Amino acid sequence: MSAHQFGNFVHTSPAPNDALLSLIINRDARVGVIGLGYVGLPFAMTAANAGFAVTGFDTDPGKIVDLDARKSYIEAVPDDVLTKQMNAGRFKASGDFSTLGDCDVIVICVPTPLTKHREPDLSFVVQTCRDIAASMRPGQLIVLESTTYPGTTDGPVKRILEETGLVSGQDFFLGFSPEREDPGNRSFDTLSIPKVVAGDGSAARVLMQAFYSAVVETVVPVSSTATAEAVKLTENVFRSVNIALVNELKVIYEAMGVDVWEVIDAASTKPFEYLPFYPGPGLGGHCIPIDPFYLTWKSREYDLTARFIELAGEINTAMPTHVVERLALALDQHQGLALSRARILIIGLAYKKNVSDTRESPSLKLIDLIEKRGGEASYYDPHVPEIPPTRAYGILKGRASEIWDQDMISAYDAVLIATDHDDIDYAKLAEWAPLIIDTRNVFARHGIVGSHIVKA
Repeated sequence: MSAHQFGNFVHTSPAPNDALLSLIINRDARVGVIGLGYVGLPFAMTAANAGFAVTGFDTDPGKIVDLDARKSYIEAVPDDVLTKQMNAGRFKASGDFSTLGDCDVIVICVPTPLTKHREPDLSFVVQTCRDIAASMRPGQLIVLESTTYPGTTDGPVKRILEETGLVSGQDFFLGFSPEREDPGNRSFDTLSIPKVVAGDGSAARVLMQAFYSAVVETVVPVSSTATAEAVKLTENVFRSVNIALVNELKVIYEAMGVDVWEVIDAASTKPFEYLPFYPGPGLGGHCIPIDPFYLTWKSREYDLTARFIELAGEINTAMPTHVVERLALALDQHQGLALSRARILIIGLAYKKNVSDTRESPSLKLIDLIEKRGGEASYYDPHVPEIPPTRAYGILKGRASEIWDQDMISAYDAVLIATDHDDIDYAKLAEWAPLIIDTRNVFARHGIVGSHIVKA
């Protein structure tokens, strides 16, 4: 029998792998983080700050060049934080996946998008597992953080890794810990957000708790990797369904002449059994527009239909179209102008306020819809100087943000508020724009009123 303590967790049973456990507890384990995006890079910095030597891997050579130059492309990781960890020798970036065998702990933080048929696309996870398998050795802990359906970790991930002849729980150790990053959230970061962890078997479970207890403040162990995978989906289904509800209420109350934002604010005064959610022009980000469909897809394997979740997805997906219809109506009523002859300026390309993240942004869909109806659409976003490459809207790549200028703004027939960044002068915008379509209720929140401001 042996006893091990790390954080608040005490293990008093035969050690699953004394060598690896000791490396983790003593911060001597080398950590590899695959995927240096909004999840991977902040986690790499947090692990490095905890005392681990971290190698970050990415297939994008541009990211490696930026990181080597001590330039961060993620707002949650300031340049000085990156520079500190690199100068201390605790972090380096690499595109050489053949060195994964040098890592004791490997954390997978790659995208899990949907196909055009709204089915899970695990191609990034599968390729990453093959890259790991190519130089895999006994005594490694391999963790998936990418959001996915229950059964992925102990299914395709485990299957690919065991094709090496190594056995999970005996030769290597496998776990799942769902990422919970929230770009732009200044109250919580990687260190302070509680981390759900699970292992494939008891040995992996001990190692998972040891590793994450060494990196973050709070660890929440669950019984299986499938449970941990379901936790993340449940969190995002909860948000998706509630946002769909208020989006549907918005459409209904609009028809009745009732302000849905006023309704929500008043309902929020109830001190129990109510949680406010707010409508918008559509869902964005990598999680909420995508993750619920992983569960609806998986449920079909059991001859079950997740009707409630699918309906929420349909409502949220339809919101950009509803907003464009409201825009067209406002142009006709206020200016006697058809959308097909109008110039529209969209404020905010990022999917949420105060960040540069454009993943699944409804603004991209709004631009597409306006232009398909013959209108001209441009955007202004102080956080997004130009439109990055996207899977769905590749034709928009490289379009540049307009500059903040009275003459520029007043030349547009209408301004559509898609993202309510804090660093925009809404008083000036109300003064300069001839017509404003506000999908975020931002003008009311700033106490700005006008007959030319239309909520949508």
